[in-house]
Amino acid sequence: MWTDLKAPSLAEMEVTAHDIFERLPAEFRSLCEGVIIRVDDFPTEEVLDEMECESEFDLLGLFQGVGLPQQSFGDVARLPNMVWLYRRPILDYWAEHDESLGHIVRHVLIHEIGHHFGLSDDDMAAIEAQAD
Repeated sequence: MWTDLKAPSLAEMEVTAHDIFERLPAEFRSLCEGVIIRVDDFPTEEVLDEMECESEFDLLGLFQGVGLPQQSFGDVARLPNMVWLYRRPILDYWAEHDESLGHIVRHVLIHEIGHHFGLSDDDMAAIEAQAD
């Protein structure tokens, strides 16, 4: 019964994100070697300021790092690339839309990995528009 359902915890959503990632095509995953997927309730204040967000609910996910097109073998050691999923904004979005939570998490995860590939938000919007 739906009255017994609870929003997933941070750990449960992180497990879900990793499960979704493991079901993506192998070629796609192989290009993401070393990318760390993390879930947090909200972005940090620094991230909100940098992204010029009006609210802590404005950002569902974030890619942090150096995208594949900008990487070279001669790079000095750097922090690993990370994909952040923000649980509370994702849950808020889920509550306001007629999509499954898994579909939303998958979409945000793939979108942020798209930034790892060097795609802009406009690039990804164009790709999604062609897929519709």
